[in-house]
Amino acid sequence: MSKLYIVPTPIGNLEDITLRAIRILKEVDLVLAEDTRTTRKLFTRYQIDTPLQSYHIFNEHQKTAEIAERIATGQIIALVSDAGTPSISDPGFMLVRECLEKNIPVECLPGPTALIPALVNSGFPSDKFCFEGFLPHKKGRRTKLVELASEPRTIILYESPHRILRTLQELNEVVGEDRRCSVSRELSKIHEENVRGTFAELIAHFTRRAPKGEMVVVVEAKS
Repeated sequence: MSKLYIVPTPIGNLEDITLRAIRILKEVDLVLAEDTRTTRKLFTRYQIDTPLQSYHIFNEHQKTAEIAERIATGQIIALVSDAGTPSISDPGFMLVRECLEKNIPVECLPGPTALIPALVNSGFPSDKFCFEGFLPHKKGRRTKLVELASEPRTIILYESPHRILRTLQELNEVVGEDRRCSVSRELSKIHEENVRGTFAELIAHFTRRAPKGEMVVVVEAKS
């Protein structure tokens, strides 16, 4: 019965969770959470009382082998992140790899992730796309931007509110001011916003209105 479940959780609206995900979270022996305080809100909403344990970017190197061993000895454990699908710009990859190396079954449930609704909302072609997650903060950042300038597919990036203006300015400079862009923030929440236009127009928008919430940047492909 040993197994690791990867369970996506809502990116905002708590109703965006599957019935199966709720059942799994109730049935497993333990749930690993990026931030137990955030996950506790979801548990309270759906009356889930499964024990929680922290598993995040700051302790995954120390905890991964121990957790995989617990699963190997018979426990069934689920991994969740604060929002969306674990391992997508969140902790999860290391634990999945460790379990697979130990021949421990791993099952990832389908569910929320911010990049897909942002891509569809952009109005750009969605049959082929390039997901880059977060750009490097320093080393390799310029190199990555130059690579993206010639990308023939729609580009998707994650960005934080305090770096969004810098990123848009750099994209305008390196990728080109003729390319269009869409920025989605607070997806599925009350204050969801999708802003589309040139880089210059988006820079002006977020200069006038201080950006809040995690953001998804979708850039038109090179024509």
